[in-house]
Formats: sequence, structure tokens, C-alpha cells
Amino acid sequence: MDELKDIFGVNYAQAIPNPECILQGNKYRITILTERLVRFEYSENGSFEDRPTELVKNRKFPKPAFEKNEDDKRIYITTKYFELKYEKEKPFLGSKLAPDQNLVVKLVDTEKFWYFGHAEARNYGGTSVSLNKDEVSKKTKGLYSTDGFVSFDDSKTLIFNEDGSAGKRSDERVDTYLFMYRKDYGYAIKDYFDLTGYPPIIPRYALGIWWDKDEVYNAGDLYRLLNKFNKYEIPINVLILNNWTKNGMTFDETIQNPQNIIKDLNNGGVHVGLKVNTEKLLTQDGKKMPFNVYSPAFVKSYFLNIIKPLNAIGIDFYSIEAPSDDLYALRLINYYFYNFQKAIPNKRGMILSKNGLVASHLYPIYNSGDTLVDWKTLKALPSFNTTSSNIGSTWWSHAIGGYSGGIEDSNLFTRYIQFATYSPIFRLASKKGHYYKREPWYWDVKTIKIIKDYTNVRLKLIPYLYSEGYKYSKTGLPLMQPLYYIYPELYDEPMYKNEYYFGSELFIAPITNVKDDVMNRTVAKVFIPNGIWYDFKTGKKFPGGRQIAFYKDEDYPVFAKQGAIIPLADLKGKARNNTSNPDALEIQIFPGKNNTYRLYEDDPTTESYKEGKYLVSVIDYNYLPNNYTLIIRPIEGDLKVIPEKRKYKIRFRNTRQADDVIVYAGSTKIDVKSYLDDEDFIVEVPYVETKEQITINCKGKDIEIDAVRIINEDIDSIITDLKITTELKEQIAKIIFSEEDIKDKRIAIIKLRKQGIDEIFVKMFLKLLDYIAEI
Repeated sequence: MDELKDIFGVNYAQAIPNPECILQGNKYRITILTERLVRFEYSENGSFEDRPTELVKNRKFPKPAFEKNEDDKRIYITTKYFELKYEKEKPFLGSKLAPDQNLVVKLVDTEKFWYFGHAEARNYGGTSVSLNKDEVSKKTKGLYSTDGFVSFDDSKTLIFNEDGSAGKRSDERVDTYLFMYRKDYGYAIKDYFDLTGYPPIIPRYALGIWWDKDEVYNAGDLYRLLNKFNKYEIPINVLILNNWTKNGMTFDETIQNPQNIIKDLNNGGVHVGLKVNTEKLLTQDGKKMPFNVYSPAFVKSYFLNIIKPLNAIGIDFYSIEAPSDDLYALRLINYYFYNFQKAIPNKRGMILSKNGLVASHLYPIYNSGDTLVDWKTLKALPSFNTTSSNIGSTWWSHAIGGYSGGIEDSNLFTRYIQFATYSPIFRLASKKGHYYKREPWYWDVKTIKIIKDYTNVRLKLIPYLYSEGYKYSKTGLPLMQPLYYIYPELYDEPMYKNEYYFGSELFIAPITNVKDDVMNRTVAKVFIPNGIWYDFKTGKKFPGGRQIAFYKDEDYPVFAKQGAIIPLADLKGKARNNTSNPDALEIQIFPGKNNTYRLYEDDPTTESYKEGKYLVSVIDYNYLPNNYTLIIRPIEGDLKVIPEKRKYKIRFRNTRQADDVIVYAGSTKIDVKSYLDDEDFIVEVPYVETKEQITINCKGKDIEIDAVRIINEDIDSIITDLKITTELKEQIAKIIFSEEDIKDKRIAIIKLRKQGIDEIFVKMFLKLLDYIAEI
């Protein structure tokens, strides 16, 4: 596979550890990689492994601070985080009781010990192959543990040769990495990514709306599909084709000129993926050909003769259907497809495939499989995503709406759409079939509007999502973080386990239960983190703590933190499917606290950012109740990756009109338009050169609107919408909003039965009173 070495080859030098960090005997080798991370190797024949593996790409760490003491029988190693004791030349795994182990590692400043064979029962889990029934049980441990330590066995993973080919190990040996981090989880994540490799930046278009229905479209179908999306003003940014013949080698006859069709789709802002099945490879005489990942000759032939011509006609990436009964093969297939795409000039690597479990963060994006159309599946998705964050995997893609089975229901579908808007990947997908209603225009008018609104919100969010994705690739900080990272005591709280931080500025409490049909609302019991938060849609204040709210179909629990800065694409008048760096930004600013946000932009489909072709701009918000300033300035990189001029709409949320607004572009004072939009104050900055610093200063008295969300407003809205007489509404409101205690209110509501109020409304209001009592 010499010709493909530049594509698939691995860096051997980086895998060889620093000799100053090694303690070695005849049968053992211990490598201190950081103050928190240590590698243990044991081999009866004294052979140790320095080649890269599927899990580990880098062992060349700088020498950490540690103390070593040893005599003829024992080694003692101490760092800031652990104390290690080992009986030389003995197998690491001794008796079952920790004190009798030949190797014991104590977590400093605790009473906790780790040893080989430790159950690690307090580990919060990692990621799974998919959500398919037969695959969800195939999963890994995560880094996050209340023990403050975790180990990973690397003795069974594949070894890479220098040319990128791989093979299984032929000998039996121990090869284990131990992370001892106490409560410093952030350092553990850093060590993990330093060891395994940092996540790549996915193409910017992947953050848009995907279409992946398992239909075989001809050219006319594709144009009609695109026209439908445009007609209903719903974006589509990624389309996966299923036009692949049964032999798994060529396009079928439904698309005669794929290159021209793909070019037309690209011109409409749509990027194209192709579904390939690595099990359906047939020879010319119809015999099944195995996808032999261990044969360099086969890999070379397949990618040069089959995949390379497809890349030439414009295929951007591949959706891979591969068996998961052999995870070694699945991981190598993902590795080869991802790296082959990455090697194409002016192309950034990306695939869609099942999760291979080992260092899967290196090969995004992961397909959660053929999920059921039901509420149970939707309820599983948020915590499934956040649990994957425990092992550094962020880019999960789910079949939004569910893939197959179940009952198509508008309430379920809209909650799927809203969840997808605030998820890593938004992929509309289903099994082939007219009655799987993934096409938004198959729904009623109200549902279509909700779909339109949220898909366009998703497109506007791309500058924020892309910046957070860049942060993930640089620091390993996942896009979605579970609530229990900050509030570990809530890990087992079933009402709150699905809540998550979505990047640095937003917090999501997803709705995963069916609405109350009588109330025509979904009751959401949420835990909001400490401090002041704002409803992202309405701007209303929510104080931290337990809350109860009532959400209409079109509303969703999304909260922005105090002082949040959210950069959005201003899509007004722009091509709907455009995901490139915009020439118009809307920046939403929430009051109450100083903040700084780093906006990241680059050439969104190539790897040129690695050569310095990217731009980081800082957005600084300096808040005082009567005087606040916003500064936007480029601080790092190449201005050529963004438009020369850009206009800005600055939306100060929950803010009164300022008495005085002064704006500078560089040293030049400029005229701007400012006005109120409901409870937001808007400053519109006309097109200015992006190389200039923009400074906006606003002054006024008591600028922030104290629009605290009050539960009575929710209840009043419910009463307003009920199909009962106005006189009854007045009586009910008088009871509900009175100063009486809950018990007396319940009695008064029950008495309304004599006035002919339907029993279903009596039960609903009694339930409402129960909710009020919980607050």
C-alpha cells in the first residue's frame, strides 16, 4: 500500500514515549505520561509496544513532575495525583483484595485505591455502537467517574503499520492506561485527547439540515424535492443519495449524469453524500466479495478504483453501512473512508457511520441507527448524547422523527425537530415509505410553520455551533455537557437527567413527553443552574433552581445564561441553504454580566485552517446597569477567510431603548440605526470593513427590563385558550389566583361541577394546583 502511505500512514515517532518517563524491568514497563496518566505494560517475554494503536496515537509527552523510589523488590512513584507501589517483575493482577495486589495506585488526598481488576462501578459510562436493539449494549466506559479515576485496556486494539495498514496483536500482554484525576475532570479530558488525538473540525455545512430518507431518487425527484424545500422556506444543506447498485460498485440507472446533478445541487447550497454498503460487494460473476480491511491490496484497489472516481464527480462524503459484529473491521472501514476523504484537495474529512467505540471522536459523524418512531426513543436521545461526552464523542447523528415503525404524530415530530435544533447534527431520516412523514409539507399548517421556524433557527445558529465545534477540537470540551458535571447530586434524578449545556452560552431542558391534550401544553419540570437565565425565545428571566413551566407546541425550554453572547447568521434576504461565513451577523446579548466570546471562522470545507487560514474574532460585552459597551475585533488569523465588509444587527435582549448610542468603526464615528423590537433594543451597524474594531456604547437609565417569568402568566394563558365559557374562565381565574391555600382552591374547583364544567377540566385544574404546590 506504498502509494497510499501519504493518505493512511501514521506517525511512528510521535508514538514512542519519552525515555525519561519510563521505568522498565525484564517483564514490566511503566510510563509516567502526566501527573494524572500512567501506562502499565506487562509481558512474560519482555516485549513492549511502541507502535501506534487504534486508541493511542501519541505517547511523546514532556516529562511530568514525579518522584521515584525503588529497591530490589519494589518501585514507588509519587505525583501530585497518585501514589503507586509495585512488586517488581510480578504480574500486575494479584489476589482479589486490594492490599494484596502486586500493583496498587492510591489517589492522593483520598482513601481511594485502584488496582488491576477494580470494578470501577462508579463510572458514568461512555458511548455505544448505536441505538439499535442489538448494538446499544456494545459500549465503553467513560472518563467521568465519581471515583476520580478510570482505566482503559489497550491490549486488544489493532496495531498500525507505518503505511496505515493494521493488524491484530499476536501475543498476550497487559497494556493499560490509568487516569487518576480526582475532581479535575477537565485535565483528564486534556490528557485523553493528548493521548488519542484531538477531534477534527467537521465541515461547516454539516451543521445545517440533512435529508436522508431511504428512497432511490431519479434526477426529476431530486429537483422536485429541492423545489419543495425552497417553496416552504425550509433549508436543506445535506442530501444523502441511495443510488447505488446491488453490487456496491456503481451508480444505478436512475441517475444518468450524476456529475451534473450534483453540481446543480451544490449550486443550490446542498452538499451530497452517498450511501455505501460494504457488505454488498459483488464480483463480475455475481459472487460476494468480502471487504477485506486487512489486505493492503484490496484497500488500495477499492479506494483508487471505486471511491476516487466518485469523489471526482462531487460526492462530499459517504454514509457507510457496515456490519457491527466485527468491531475491528468497522473501525478500520471508518478509518480508511475518513482519511481517504480528508486527503482530497479542498476537502475536509467526514463520514456517517456506526460508532466503532475506540477513539471514535477521530472519525465523525456517528449514526445511531434504525431507531423506532416513538416517545421512548426521543426520551433516550439527550442522555445518550451527553453520556457519549464522557468519552469525548460529540458528533452523534440521529434519525430525526425516528427511522421506522411506530405512529407518525405531529406532537412527537415537532418535539424531535426542536431537539434536533439544539443537537450536534440535524438529520431528517427514515425508512423508505410514503407514510413516513419526514417531508415537512406532509404535515398540517401549524406543524409546517413550527418546522420552518426551528430549521431556520438552526441555520442561524451555525456561527455559534461552528465556534463551539472549534473549541471542542482545540480543548476537547464537548458541545453537549450533562448537568451532573456541575451538579453531580442530580445524576439519578429522572426528571433532570436529560438536561444539558449546549456550548458555553446555552442550557437545554428537552421536552420528551407527550403533551396534556386538555391543557394543550406540555408540563416541563426543569432544574435551571444557579444564577439568572433567560428564555432564549421570549427573553424572560428565570432564576436558578427547580421550575415548572407549560410549553405550547411552538415553544421549547432553551435558556441563555446571564451575559450570554450568541452570534447568529442574519439570513434576511440571503440564500436559504447558504452555510458559508455570512456577510451579516445578528449578535444577541443578554444583560446582567460581563462576558467575552470568541467567534471562529475559516474556509468551511477545506483543511487550510491548519495552515493559518482561519480567523478568531473577540466579542467583548462590558455591562453596567446604565452604561454598556460591545466591542467586536479580529485578534488572530487571516481576514481573507471572511467577507471584506460585514453588517451587524446587535440585539440587546430584555433591554430598554438607550438614551445615547455611539458607534465607532476603527477611529471613525459612524451613523447607525437603533430602535425597540418588543422588549429588545436593536442597533444596526451598516456594512463596515471587517478588519476594523467595532465599538458600540449605549447609555441610559435602568436599561434592563425586569421581565421575570411568572407562573401565573402561564396559567392565565392556559385558561385563555380553553374551550369553555368566558364566565367560567373568570370564576376559575378568581379561584386560582386568590390568596387562599391550595386545599381551599381544590374544594372551590370541585364545586364548579355544579355549574356544568366538564369533568376533564376539573381534573386538569386540580392537576394544575398540584403543580403550583410543588413550586
